Amino acid sequence: MKEEEKIFRGELFCPADPELKAIKLRSHKLSARYSRTAEDEVELRCELTRQLLAAFGEGSFMQGPVFFHYGKHTRIGKRNFFNYNLTIQDDAPVTIGDDNNFGPNLTIVTPLHPMLPDERRVMLDQDGKPKHLCYARPVRIGNDCWFGANVVVCPGVTIGDNCVIGAGSVVTKDIPANSFAAGCPCSVIREITEADSMNCKPEILAGNRTIPRDRFPMEGSV
Repeated sequence: MKEEEKIFRGELFCPADPELKAIKLRSHKLSARYSRTAEDEVELRCELTRQLLAAFGEGSFMQGPVFFHYGKHTRIGKRNFFNYNLTIQDDAPVTIGDDNNFGPNLTIVTPLHPMLPDERRVMLDQDGKPKHLCYARPVRIGNDCWFGANVVVCPGVTIGDNCVIGAGSVVTKDIPANSFAAGCPCSVIREITEADSMNCKPEILAGNRTIPRDRFPMEGSV
């Protein structure tokens, strides 16, 4: 079995495997090239994301700089905005839905290492050969979320639709949909409700208007 297959099975794998190192080197080079582009180099950025990622939906934007570990293990949906300094260590798959906004310094990590120091240094693989081994857990983020600056999402976490994650949060456990969550470790503070509408803040709304859901513009109309 190839080492990449072991990652997807949630088993221990050797990150120094030559095939994995080749995938990572390619991703690191593409990430560096993207990071050197300007935001108005639209065509070049589109081509680099096509080469780098498994999917990058229409209307999504990464300010840069960016760093992807494998790249090909990340799928990003439509109309997402990523601010400065995006890091996705996608040993295991990372899946991000549509219409999310991410503040600066978002970090998503999937790999895990043994807790005991001697096991971190070396273990015996399935053939009895001494190797450095680790494992990884996938991360999933739904639709219509907003993450503040400096959020870290840890291995194995799923964050549901319509969530707000406060700045500086370290998300170690799943966050259910429609939640405002924050802290280190991140925990749910409360449910997001209609009381959070800008209609309840007329001094900030200042003559602007919200759009009723049944009249919200359809995809592609804005």
